[in-house]
Amino acid sequence: MKKLGKQTYELSKPISIIAGYGLVGRKEGEGPLKNYFDDIENDDKMGEKTFEKAERKMFYKATSAVIRSAELSKEDIDLYVGGDLMNQLVSSNYVAENLQLPFLGLYNACATMTESFIVGSTFLETGGPSNVLCATGSHFSAAERQYRYPLEFGNQRQSYAQWTVTGVGASVISTKQKSSVRITKFAIGRVTDFGITDIANMGAAMAPAAMETLSTFFEETNTNQEDYDLIATGDLGKLGSDILKDLMAEKGYDLETNYIDCGHMIFNIDQDTMQGGSGAGCSASVFNSYILKKLQTGEFKKVLLISTGALMSTTTNQQGDSIPCIAHLVMFEGGVQC
Repeated sequence: MKKLGKQTYELSKPISIIAGYGLVGRKEGEGPLKNYFDDIENDDKMGEKTFEKAERKMFYKATSAVIRSAELSKEDIDLYVGGDLMNQLVSSNYVAENLQLPFLGLYNACATMTESFIVGSTFLETGGPSNVLCATGSHFSAAERQYRYPLEFGNQRQSYAQWTVTGVGASVISTKQKSSVRITKFAIGRVTDFGITDIANMGAAMAPAAMETLSTFFEETNTNQEDYDLIATGDLGKLGSDILKDLMAEKGYDLETNYIDCGHMIFNIDQDTMQGGSGAGCSASVFNSYILKKLQTGEFKKVLLISTGALMSTTTNQQGDSIPCIAHLVMFEGGVQC
């Protein structure tokens, strides 16, 4: 692995994404990307008694499906890396128990999918493991009552709020098998805090972290926005992505033509999600369905995915602390056999 700067690394081995799987809930399945998702669950409880158990079931279904899609068995997977939004990563922990795989639980809030790719790729780069499972997800109803209010409370949502995506994204990355999509570079984010204290205003809190990581990556790779077919943030929503475009413009970068936000595009405007989606399952499910499919066909050749995470807890929020945030970036190249 080659270090290109303080935060950016270039992988020396061809690390392929040999399978991806995007599973979402009913509301996400009614949005603009409905034809790209691999599975849509119409029952938010998936036949379980609680939303937390439903999230666990979603994880197991998506991880099992992506292993089958890779034409592997769980015995072929050397390592499982990933996480979720529940306290102590309970969803991922129970799935790791069911799969009986070596497991590293990760938490960077909504930035956990790109963190999973970074950790998984780094292990593959060592030459030890050959196949790594990366999976991240969230559930609207479970996350709401952990971070904000129980649904029964019926509170009015702020106009700048976002909707936690019910979904799981899972990938199998490998040095043993080849595919047309590979991971080539990544940038590890730094914690950024611009003083936002409103737990509903996630877009404004996370946008500066995305700006810090993306601009640093451009500087350390000597590239700019024109060198990529797509630049995608994970979880900023409409307001946050507008703020990011303004922040990047101040640094001399124009994101008006090839930039999207997964949270902004996962819902229709008439679905009453205010600024759009967020949550660990947002960039995970959109990448492993919409973006990955376009990389596989060669429609996208070079893609940057920047997942953003707000690192608050209910405790810090109740104590009036500002919200520290982080963004990790992963570069994908598609349309070439590696």
